[in-house]
Amino acid sequence: MRKSDKPVLSSLRIIGGQWKRRMISFIAVDGLRPTPDRVRETVFNWLQFDIQGRRCLDAFAGSGALGVEALSRGASDCVFIEKNPAQAKHLQQALADLGKALPVLVGDTLQLLSQQKTAFDVVFLDPPYALKFWQPVCEILVQQQLIHADSWIYLEADCDWPALNLPSNWQCLKSTRAGSVHGFLARYVTEQTGNY
Repeated sequence: MRKSDKPVLSSLRIIGGQWKRRMISFIAVDGLRPTPDRVRETVFNWLQFDIQGRRCLDAFAGSGALGVEALSRGASDCVFIEKNPAQAKHLQQALADLGKALPVLVGDTLQLLSQQKTAFDVVFLDPPYALKFWQPVCEILVQQQLIHADSWIYLEADCDWPALNLPSNWQCLKSTRAGSVHGFLARYVTEQTGNY
């Protein structure tokens, strides 16, 4: 392999939990933008009592920052989905280096989600903004019964909550913002009973 063929790597720091301050690297592919540290810290402050022993989904894994942070803080399992094969392989190696032999599913998130059979307790949904995948992924989560009444769904976007165009039974309970990055903690409710 020529030197110029080697992928350009970037890295990020795990904020909390058993791997606090450990660095994980990722391939700096076009469009990959890990969740900013400040937003990640806020999200996991929200979830601090709801992550231990939980099954998570990092639906557009990229660097794996959200799923790895969840595992560091005691999540029992995390399913990672990443479309870029090279990044998926790199993430799988990063997980192995942390002592987690977890597979990274490679391919289209919508297709791979439709094959999942077990519900998730926490879902991280941070797609490439231009694809506007928030609504179709949320539809699959409901149709395939991949979430339950107590599931938390974190959505990251470049717009305010109303612009995501989710049905009214998706309720945003908390939100944060860092620059152009908007983060929302939401739940899906089957009956309009106000806040959970």
